[in-house]
Amino acid sequence: MYSATVSPGRKDPEPYQQSVDEVLSAFRTDAEAGLSREEAGARLQRCGRNELAVEKSEPRWKKFLAQFHDVLVVLLLIASLISGLLWLYEGESALPYEAMAIFAIVLINAVMGFIQQARSEKALAALRQMSSAHAAVVRGGVRQRVPAAEIVPGDIILVEEGDTVPADARLIRTSVLQTMEAVLTGESLPIPKDSSLIMEEVGPAERLNMIFSGTLVTYGRGRAVVAATGMQTQMGRIAGLLKDTPMETTPLQKQLDRVGRLLGAVVVAIAVVMVTTIIVVEEVSGFRAFFSVLILGVALAVAAVPEGLPAVVTTVLSIGVLRMVRRNAIIRRLAAVETLGSTNVIASDKTGTLTKNEMTVRVVATASGRVIMEGAGYEPEGKVRRYDGGVIEGKLGSELMRSLTAAHLANNAVLKERDGRWTVEGDPTEGALIAAARKVGLTDGNLNLRFERIAEVPFSSERKLMSTIHTDAEQKDLLLVHTKGAPDILLGRCMRELVGERVSRLEPARREEIVQVNDELSADALRTIGVAFRHLPVSMLEQGTIDERVEQDLV
Repeated sequence: MYSATVSPGRKDPEPYQQSVDEVLSAFRTDAEAGLSREEAGARLQRCGRNELAVEKSEPRWKKFLAQFHDVLVVLLLIASLISGLLWLYEGESALPYEAMAIFAIVLINAVMGFIQQARSEKALAALRQMSSAHAAVVRGGVRQRVPAAEIVPGDIILVEEGDTVPADARLIRTSVLQTMEAVLTGESLPIPKDSSLIMEEVGPAERLNMIFSGTLVTYGRGRAVVAATGMQTQMGRIAGLLKDTPMETTPLQKQLDRVGRLLGAVVVAIAVVMVTTIIVVEEVSGFRAFFSVLILGVALAVAAVPEGLPAVVTTVLSIGVLRMVRRNAIIRRLAAVETLGSTNVIASDKTGTLTKNEMTVRVVATASGRVIMEGAGYEPEGKVRRYDGGVIEGKLGSELMRSLTAAHLANNAVLKERDGRWTVEGDPTEGALIAAARKVGLTDGNLNLRFERIAEVPFSSERKLMSTIHTDAEQKDLLLVHTKGAPDILLGRCMRELVGERVSRLEPARREEIVQVNDELSADALRTIGVAFRHLPVSMLEQGTIDERVEQDLV
């Protein structure tokens, strides 16, 4: 914390265990005015920039030379040098072809390793750019956007749907705020946040009055006071643990080092045995004869070195790296790709993130039947078919289009394609609904051309509903309300049901059928969402009576 130290033996409470007033007092800031520009600058000098520590990069020449550290590579370099000396002594060819071949193999091996490491570091640098670049803060009573790296403890930050949280912060007030914390806690669904005090000691996943650096705001908005920046954040602590993790050699590297040492001992033994045997058997005498025998022993030793082994190993590992890259996996070192093949046991804590953390609409159930939607993730492609295999037409086709229209319009998410990958800005469930609407031809363009949003009743955990109000270009004297939320809550507010193009009364027997269908879908491990609509007179907009009261008498 930014406040003064406490007496020895007394544990300083975390910001989530303090009231808003206590946190503001500890950080000497104001909830409305924030810090002054001068104070923010002074704290930036004292606390440092709001960035994760990055290890000082080694010069490229050092990274290149590091490729020659393996025992086998050193052995090949020695063999290449000796082969070159033999060429100088014997002079039997125009060029030292054998020495050149061995050195070329070693050089190619080093270049491939260096290039792979450079590519991986470039990919890791791109990942670091995913963090928040700018953030909205209040300084001197004025809202402004500043680089996220310049945020300091005590800053008052403003977050809203689609923002990446720039630092760990204690919430001051919220409006239906939800954040996606899968990157930090492993929870796959958005977490509702509020500013209520938490007395007991809990882990990050249960700190509902805190927002954390690097997490995404999927819904609502909030105001918070920054409690930790840089390496002091929860994300920074994880980065510190990763930084302190020692670099271990892979099983393949251990085996190659063992083979290299063994070969080194073997070639030396070959040279010694051969030279000793020839000298003893042939009774060699004289310096010139002795030197010739020595050259012969060295040549035999060099011939025993497997020059092609490093090249074969590098080629095989490179193929493995290419296959991993196709699956969007970053391999920093060539040897590391072999580690996966040496893994015998994978221990994991299943919290929802062993999946891709994406949601997909699988079934749409209406009055006339069910529709199956194929495809995966947020990519708006996939076959749409009837549950019973028939053709989607008539009443079912009309109901499907109206249901997905409501789901698309009662929605605040944005579906985007970037580098061939579809992603969602906002709530994952809402993103899945937009992708489902796209599969049947409903897009932002054709819907927004007809329906213009003029008001919204935000989601709340008490109502478990959200609604949007639109004008309709084809019915200018009426407003159109679209509502989505928990099926059990929504059903209680519906008086009628859409059957084809006709609206009919919702009888008790039909209500029971809808509940049964909902239970069946839930039993299939599907999360269920209900959608509804109603018309309102335009005069209600003029009277200013657009609030949660519109979520009654729904269809």
